[in-house]
Amino acid sequence: MLIVFGLLLFLALAILPTLWVRAVLDRHSGDRPDFPGTGGELARHLLDEMRITGVKVEETPLGDHYDPGAKAVRLSPKQFHGRSLTAVTIAAHEVGHAMQDATNSQLLKTRTRLAKTAIIIERVGGVVMLAAPLAIGLTRHPAGALIPFVAGLLVLGMGVVLQLSTLPVELDASFNRALPVLKAGKYVPERDIPAARHILRAAAFTYVAAALMSLINIARWLRVLRL
Repeated sequence: MLIVFGLLLFLALAILPTLWVRAVLDRHSGDRPDFPGTGGELARHLLDEMRITGVKVEETPLGDHYDPGAKAVRLSPKQFHGRSLTAVTIAAHEVGHAMQDATNSQLLKTRTRLAKTAIIIERVGGVVMLAAPLAIGLTRHPAGALIPFVAGLLVLGMGVVLQLSTLPVELDASFNRALPVLKAGKYVPERDIPAARHILRAAAFTYVAAALMSLINIARWLRVLRL
């Protein structure tokens, strides 16, 4: 009973940040006719102003992100075409990642390496989990039953490490790069700066929520192992 209560509490802690993030972004997503351009236009303008060459600005259905491999700032349709505080703040944040890339940020390099490692571990773990039943059937060794569980635990654990390593990258892009640019260039009125800061903080919390969800999955996996 205590374990079930703990899991429910942990699940609530993981879901609440996600709901809070969504509420913050929606609150500031209304059209702002006083803004000179959309999120996509601001991203292009900032990249050109800072002479960050070779970086594209693209619309994507896969969510707002910066792809260091493709050198592309990618914005969801709502932020790409939106003329709202959320749209321009998120656009500036993703440009912040392009700034990290252009200045060879060690934070971004470490996170990118971990992401590549996580992909490899996920693929290997998936193969091991699929092949484990066959291996157990051939060897008929009871210890072989642990193989898929250990592989799953490794995959989930790498997910937690990746999310936690992403958080400082996001905070740096938001508060050391995007926010100073928005303030210095007066792209956002002074009265909107506190709200922009709120949006940036909320965006970073998406990775906290993701890390908590990964920890919940690990707890469930450990419970299966114990059984």
